[in-house]
Amino acid sequence: MTRPLLEEVFKLSGVPTYTFVKPVEYAKLLVALRTPGRGVVIEGPSGIGKTSSVDKVLDELGLAPAALRLSARKKEDVELIRELPAIPGAGTVIVDDFHRLHLDVRQSLADYMKVLADEERQDVKLVVVGINRAGDALIRFAPDLNTRIETIQFESNPEDKVRELISLGEEALNVRFSTKEDLIRAAGGSFYLAQYLCHESCVQSGVLEAQPAGADITSSYEVVRQRVMDDLSRRFMPPALAFASGTKLRREGRAPYLHLLKWLGEANEWTIQLDRLLSQHPELRGSVGQVVEKGYLKGLIATKPELTDVFHYDDENHVLGVEDPQFVFFLRNMLWNKFAERAGFFNVRFERSYDFALSFAGADRPHAARLFELLREAEFEVFYDKNEQHRILAENVEDYLGPIYSSEAAYVVCLLGPEYPKRIWTKFESDQFKTRFGQHAVIPVWFATAPPGVFDESARVGGYAFNPNADVDAQLRELAELLTKKIAEKSLAAGAPEA
Repeated sequence: MTRPLLEEVFKLSGVPTYTFVKPVEYAKLLVALRTPGRGVVIEGPSGIGKTSSVDKVLDELGLAPAALRLSARKKEDVELIRELPAIPGAGTVIVDDFHRLHLDVRQSLADYMKVLADEERQDVKLVVVGINRAGDALIRFAPDLNTRIETIQFESNPEDKVRELISLGEEALNVRFSTKEDLIRAAGGSFYLAQYLCHESCVQSGVLEAQPAGADITSSYEVVRQRVMDDLSRRFMPPALAFASGTKLRREGRAPYLHLLKWLGEANEWTIQLDRLLSQHPELRGSVGQVVEKGYLKGLIATKPELTDVFHYDDENHVLGVEDPQFVFFLRNMLWNKFAERAGFFNVRFERSYDFALSFAGADRPHAARLFELLREAEFEVFYDKNEQHRILAENVEDYLGPIYSSEAAYVVCLLGPEYPKRIWTKFESDQFKTRFGQHAVIPVWFATAPPGVFDESARVGGYAFNPNADVDAQLRELAELLTKKIAEKSLAAGAPEA
């Protein structure tokens, strides 16, 4: 009898032969697939066991040979998916990577599933497979589908399921992993990652097939992890750097794309809801928020093929996901400070909520608004009152604004126009930051139209001379560039802190 080979036991692609483990959702999936006429939506991250489970259930039900499998990753399949509603008696059809289909195709499938349910069709069974919230996407297109389809969510597998998988592999190869518990934890609920790590552990121990006399796999998990990271770096470092750099690398800014990447690496799931995370990280709501709101994130992924292969972004719900389980492992084991340095960022930790706070009289709001826009484009966090109105509502305004000008902004930029000394709020703001002149944290912008001698205190520090009667935009661009250089100098002086 031929002894099982390593690649047959811990498989890196395809349905497992020796190590298939029924996930928690298996029984629910079986019932859903054998129920005539009812559409099925299967959602969850890659590497969890969705496709393997579907194949096993179809085989168990005797439906596998006749089932039609289509993938949104294949151009020829996409054309066939478009034509599905017009194909009579299509039988069991599995549409994989649903989330990658164009909106019009997803809409068509949603309508088709509704028709199948309404007509209680027995000759067609449509199964849609996608990453998290695939079912939500269908419901958006056809809200009344909710009671007509079965949605099955594959989450991360519990540790006992991953342990069962490894045990099956140990039995098939007649080996025992001394680092079994480390491998289970590192897999993070992913059957694929468990296969991958066990495969590499066996390679490191020289076990390439079943051992007649038995063997202990004693490879250190740290050695295995580093070997895996070395291999993955060759594949994933380029797209990771491309993503972290964004549409344009701004070394001095708050590195919004780098933070998005880090949030993905820290997430328990393989998708992150950006609105929720921004509420948890208010210090990044300006820089990260604008790449979301202005469509920069969507454009970045759509225009770079190397990113499309590993990321999926749902612009409607602001959900960013990773599709490749190996990339998930790569992110979770990244040395982030070293990666940030390699990406070219000066500093990725920020002690203050804002880089700049703007102080100005209402008459100079147009200039403040333009400066705010330029600094946000450079990926800085900027306090500008109009952009914060929804947060100030119902708050004690003085209590809310006081700390921002006294300590929470790295620099206060005060636009000293003619009206500045006459307004109550600018008087309040200047009272908060006047002690910061000695901390080199106040940057005055002197208006040529303001009376001389009004701002004597500000004359003791370096500032910017602004003439509102000259080319305003050119001056504000120059000022924004100078402020960018100031932050860069501060970051370089401080140095990147240790993780």
